Amino acid sequence: MTIGTYRLKIEKRLTLTPWEAAAISVLAIIFALALFSLVFILAGINPLSAYRQVFLYAFANPNGLPLTSYRFIFLLLCTFAFIIPFRAGLWNIGMTGQLYVGAVSAFLVPLAFGLKDYTVVPPSPAIVILLMMLAAAVGGALVGGIAGFLKGKLDVNEIVVTMMLNFMAYWFVSLMIKEGGLLMSPGGEGQGFKLPPTLYGPLIRNVPFTLFLAMALAGLLQWMFTKTVIGYQIKAHGYNPLAAKYAGISTVRISLLVFLMGGAMAGLAGYHYFAAIPGLYRISSDYGYFGDLAFYGIICGLISTGDPLAAIPVTLLFAGLSVGGRYVQGRLHMGFGVDYALLGVLMIALVAFQFFYRYKFVLRPTERPPRAAQAQTTKEERLDAVHHP
Repeated sequence: MTIGTYRLKIEKRLTLTPWEAAAISVLAIIFALALFSLVFILAGINPLSAYRQVFLYAFANPNGLPLTSYRFIFLLLCTFAFIIPFRAGLWNIGMTGQLYVGAVSAFLVPLAFGLKDYTVVPPSPAIVILLMMLAAAVGGALVGGIAGFLKGKLDVNEIVVTMMLNFMAYWFVSLMIKEGGLLMSPGGEGQGFKLPPTLYGPLIRNVPFTLFLAMALAGLLQWMFTKTVIGYQIKAHGYNPLAAKYAGISTVRISLLVFLMGGAMAGLAGYHYFAAIPGLYRISSDYGYFGDLAFYGIICGLISTGDPLAAIPVTLLFAGLSVGGRYVQGRLHMGFGVDYALLGVLMIALVAFQFFYRYKFVLRPTERPPRAAQAQTTKEERLDAVHHP
């Protein structure tokens, strides 16, 4: 496209600074919010007023802010579960199954201590809580490890395997908490038994301690990817598995390792949502909802381009908009699904704007003909004017 004496061109980026990536993401968010404003306008609602209520409830309201923090921690851990295999060029679509098995594994610990009966006093609540977290991580890792081993050893498609494991884990949870299941509530409500108060996940200033665990894991993963040999091997495998194998990097080892680590992160997400959030402390009958929510970890991981630190603001935004969107839906008497629609538009915009991570628009001066050619053209024009006055 020519604009005056300049031509607008699309060129491939050679580098992308963090500030440029952040600016692109901000523009994508503004575009998504502006586009979704049409929904509010068609409903006869002022978009600015609606968005004000969304953000105030999610990030400033004493009732909404805790909900945002709970969901933020969950999404961040699920995003880590996706990011780790993704950096190795593999896709973990099984966070749902991994967190289910992680949650069940966590609740088997107090069951083993006989703590399903509230009259039994735990030997040391801190030790039992640590064992629950460890069991959750191990349970999720074992499920993820199945996909990693099959991918590395037999080159079985990891997407198919993890999706199949999701369904298996779903029914496994159902078997455990329904009538006759090991984890069934003594009251027979069709959900898991409730933890005794001594085993509730600790709160620090009314925030689950898992927030600090998630922040520590973000820094640890960033350090692993940038400063360690295994991080380099994971990235090398992600860039070119054949070249990595030729360089002596074991495909089986990397595939198994990243899925074990990813599954452990998902398992911790299961522990967080069912054992560390105030008011729950059990595997509830609507556990399928949390499994569906885990899939947002895939989107957040893609938007953050596999960067653990960049995943923090992305997941925080998604958590806040999902909580604020649900609040506005009821407050303004809008139809069901406003929160999902808002997140959907935001996801599409953020993914679409990733085009600008690789390409950029630039203005280049239009090429002018050489002076000799200009002079020749002028001479021909003068001769033409003499012969054709």
